[in-house]
Parts: sequence; C-alpha cells; structure tokens
Amino acid sequence: MISKKTGLMVLSAATVILIMVDLFLSPIPQPQWYHAFADQRGFLGVPNFGDVVSNLPFAIFGVWGLVFLAQLTPQELNQRFDDTRERWPYVIFFVGVLLTAFGSGYYHLHPDNARLVWDRLPMTIAFMSLVSALIAERISLRAGLWLLPVLLVVGAASVLQWYWSEVHGAGDLRFYGSVQAYAVLFLLLMMLFPARYTGTKDLLIVAGFYVLAKLLETFDKTVFGWGNVVSGHTLKHLAAAMAGYWVLRMLQTRRRIAC
Repeated sequence: MISKKTGLMVLSAATVILIMVDLFLSPIPQPQWYHAFADQRGFLGVPNFGDVVSNLPFAIFGVWGLVFLAQLTPQELNQRFDDTRERWPYVIFFVGVLLTAFGSGYYHLHPDNARLVWDRLPMTIAFMSLVSALIAERISLRAGLWLLPVLLVVGAASVLQWYWSEVHGAGDLRFYGSVQAYAVLFLLLMMLFPARYTGTKDLLIVAGFYVLAKLLETFDKTVFGWGNVVSGHTLKHLAAAMAGYWVLRMLQTRRRIAC
C-alpha cells in the first residue's frame, strides 16, 4: 500500500500518459472483419447460437447483484459500507451487467456496427460505475458520487463518438479504447491505495477475468480451431461475466477494516 497522496500522484501521471498516447495515435477505424466471428453455427433457430446464449450469465449475475444489494439488512449494510450511498455505484454496475446480456445478445444475432453500439453502451455503464465505486471507497466518497454521472456520460460518449465517426467515414476507436484501458488501469492502481474494506485481492481477480476475456476475444478463431467445439468469443462472454460475478462475491464477503 502507498499513501493516498502518492497514489493520487501516480494516478494523475498515468492519466496524463494515457491521454498523450491517445492524442498521438492515428485514428483507429473499426475493422469489418471484427464482426466475422469464428462460430457462426445456428441452433434452435437462433443464429450464432454460442455467442448469443453465452450472454445469459450476464443476466444472471446482474439480477443476482441487484437482488443482493436490495435485500441487505441495515446491519449487513453497515458491515459492508461506511456510508449507505456507497452502494449506488454498485447498483448501476449490476444494471450495466444485466443490460450487457441484452445488448450483446442483440448484437450477436446479426453483428454489424449499428448493433455493436448496443453491445458497448452497457459495458461502459459497468466500467464507469465501478470506477466511481472505487473512487468513493479509496479516494473520496463525495468525489466518487459526484463523478458517477460524469463518468457514465463520458463512457456513453466514447461509444457514440466512435459510431458517429464510423457513420461519417472516419472511424476512430481511440476514445472508446482509452476508456476501456483506463478503467482496467484504474482498477489496478486502486489496489495501491489504502483500503477501508477487505477484498483488495478480489479486484485483482476481476482484472484477471477481464484480461482473460480480451485474450479469448483476440484468439477467437484459434480457440475454435481446437476441435470446433467452442469459440474464443463465446468463452470471452463467460470470462467477462465472471468478472461481474467476482464483484458480487467481493461485496458478499467483504467487511470493514478496523482503523
């Protein structure tokens, strides 16, 4: 662990570096081959069955998380949150996880740029609300809650800016890619800050599942080639959903750390 002051300096430096890298990169259009996923087999009348139904865990964990937070007794709330307002970013996080099931399922029925918007928007809700939750817990409750709507707008804007650029023939993924990268980098850096709750190691597991998901997405066709049983992208959905589950597990098991 490092002091909050040192942590803020490291976070500020990382933020500036990421912004500079983003500005110096050339525009990155969405490659159309991205939509040509390895497993295009249909089943029971559902096209791209594996990539569609593998979104079901997002719905399960999203609902589970919302029910868990709604059913906490005052005593249980007091065990897990210094201030009950801290749970609201997590409520929105699980809403994002739930909506990802529908957005990603809709996209994979007929993959194209227009549908990809509805896949990416819910994911940014989950990313940005988790960033807000960690700010509230490890830096400042007031800042975390105040930044929640700001971060949600920034996340949505990154998706809409990308799609607008594609529609106008100048596709550019830099802003959206930076938002994703920053969310993961932020999660890792937050583990260096003093914690008020147990569960810091859970954040590392959440990040690990996300990295695994990106690797499976990248090697979609390679994984599918190992016997043509399941594709990397299908497994990517399961790994990403497990990241959502692990946030729920963290909340279920964490306790305040005595000062």
